[in-house]
This record gives sequence, C-alpha cells and structure tokens, in this order.
Amino acid sequence: MELEKHENPSKTSTPLHTTDWYVKWVATVVLIIGMILTANNVHPINLFVNIAGLVGWLAVAIMWNDRALIIINAVGVSIYANGVVAYIVKVVENGS
Repeated sequence: MELEKHENPSKTSTPLHTTDWYVKWVATVVLIIGMILTANNVHPINLFVNIAGLVGWLAVAIMWNDRALIIINAVGVSIYANGVVAYIVKVVENGS
C-alpha cells in the first residue's frame, strides 16, 4: 500500500484524548516505573506498581474487547498478586 504525499507513515490509528487513551498512557508510564523498580530490586513496592500498571492495561483491553490483551494482563496481575501473597506470608512467618 502506497502512502499519499500528505499521509504520515507514523500516524496513529487510535483516537486521541479519549478515556482509553489516558488510561493506556498512564498505565504505560506506571509499568515503566515498575520495571525500573524491579531492575533496581526495590521489593515489594515494584509488585504493587506493576499490578497498578497491569490493571490499567487490563481496563484498556476490556474497553477494546481485545482478548489477547485481556489474557496477558489478567495473567500478569495474577502472577504479581501471587508475589504479593508470597511476600506477606514470608513477613508473617518471620514475624517482622
């Protein structure tokens, strides 16, 4: 498919400044912060930050009715929630 002279090859195909647009960008920034925290071993805060970002993307996936995004983000939330539970169990067992 050839582009017309006035078309921008990097032009977005999603609407701008809608609810899903804001949620997706906030969730993206939160996930990047979560990745930085994980890379720097800031535990368990990284778990909560990543869960927040994934919940945001899960909401977007539901708005878009995109099953692949729903699955990957729901599984991601479950994995990080498992990490939170494991951390809480460890803290309770150690009595700290």
